[in-house]
Amino acid sequence: MAAADHKMVGEVGFAAWSASDAFEDSYLDPEVVARVRHEFAIFPSEVEGEIFVAETSGEIVGWTARENAPDYVSDLWVHPDHQGKGIGRALLLHLCELMVTESVVSARLDTHARNTGAIRLYERCGFVIIWRGREYSKSMGVELEKVHLEKTLISG
Repeated sequence: MAAADHKMVGEVGFAAWSASDAFEDSYLDPEVVARVRHEFAIFPSEVEGEIFVAETSGEIVGWTARENAPDYVSDLWVHPDHQGKGIGRALLLHLCELMVTESVVSARLDTHARNTGAIRLYERCGFVIIWRGREYSKSMGVELEKVHLEKTLISG
């Protein structure tokens, strides 16, 4: 991925995060916002995993990443101007299909518990909530209400 693509991946992620319906007071803290913007900017060059992008007319409009474990979807972000067009679904299902080819039994992901749009997408793609609680967000530097979801990929 070219450096220009890294920049666009970071911008798309931050735009999607900023437009999320999962707001808490911490999302309005300028220090938290600056920290999150920085994390998105450095993520593409520092990720120890894979990033898959979706493009429209040669422009990156969404991306997903698998980081830290072969069964973990660490990120899924679609620019707000392109949400609701099936891009997030296509990215997520692509990553799940890749996991199946690698004999990964189940896929895991997590999101903010108030991120109703993302949760709806994940559930429509076959994920189910397996945990709800408070968890520290390293990228934001605050504790948030989170949900963990899982999808069985290969029946045992």
